[in-house]
Amino acid sequence: MLPKHPMTGAVGYALNQWEPLTAFLDDPEVPIHNNLAEQEMKRQALNRKNSLFVGNMRGGETSGVSSSCRRHAIDPQLYLTQLLVNLPALGDDREQLIDWLPDRWKAREAERDRAAEASGLDASGVG
Repeated sequence: MLPKHPMTGAVGYALNQWEPLTAFLDDPEVPIHNNLAEQEMKRQALNRKNSLFVGNMRGGETSGVSSSCRRHAIDPQLYLTQLLVNLPALGDDREQLIDWLPDRWKAREAERDRAAEASGLDASGVG
């Protein structure tokens, strides 16, 4: 192929980006595509007029939490209420904050619900 041929550019790009293009092969946590991230960016771009609070760092973090809750099918109000109630008990132990990421919180809540169900109690601990 000639150097100016479009296919030469495509092959050159693939070779230059080989490591990021194959990252999902080494780490099963890395998705093969970024559709979820693209969908979230599109949602925010389409919602820009209604989401003016995202114009600063704090607003972006808030938007990120609500997006993560939506992605994991979590009620953001329940999640944030439990987080805010339990946050003071963590003190300065920042390592425990990882346990409060939405996906880990959801798994912990599901396990708690299964344990309550197995013991004959409802999720609130009442029989």
